[in-house]
Amino acid sequence: MIEVAVKNTLNEAKGTMVLNEAIFGLPVSIPILHEVERMQSASVRQGTASTKERGFIRGGGRKPWRQKGTGRARAGSNRSPLWRGGGTTFGPHTRSYAYSIPKKKARLALCMALSSIVKDGRLVVLEEMTLGEVKTRSMVYLLNKIQLEGKVLILVVQKTEELDRVSRNIPYVHVLEMRRVNVNDLLRADMVLTTQRDLERFSEMWRE
Repeated sequence: MIEVAVKNTLNEAKGTMVLNEAIFGLPVSIPILHEVERMQSASVRQGTASTKERGFIRGGGRKPWRQKGTGRARAGSNRSPLWRGGGTTFGPHTRSYAYSIPKKKARLALCMALSSIVKDGRLVVLEEMTLGEVKTRSMVYLLNKIQLEGKVLILVVQKTEELDRVSRNIPYVHVLEMRRVNVNDLLRADMVLTTQRDLERFSEMWRE
């Protein structure tokens, strides 16, 4: 049985919460996490780099000079890759770097990332995330009170305008809806913050 402590906004213990072992209690496989992380990183690459080959450059239809008798090297076009302003040889073209992996492997990697966070004690669960006022300093005060350091990932079922306003100006805080949770964000976070109700909803969404 896997349990995690539940705290209030004053960092006082208010009990424990039992977690689903099928989601938060799996053994971690580094190769699987690495494979899924590479897939997600490749999927967000723009792939907009593009160059023109000699066939796409204007001009070059006439031979610059005759084949023999000038003393210069043979040339058939001023759009040759050997010339300045000519085409590019084997240059990049617009493409998509995205590829897919089996859905079961992607789900397994996500559960492994969550299991790693729980195992390392980097998951903080609050009874409720109540803020005194809708200001950035309220979120900073809360994070300092519950002693969260480094990059903080806040997982919620539904992002509200108030939560977005108090967190968007803090560079080390990222708010993510649970339906968009992914391996990359979990691996990059030093601490994960959520509430008991949101975590229960998440377990219901992902239970087998």
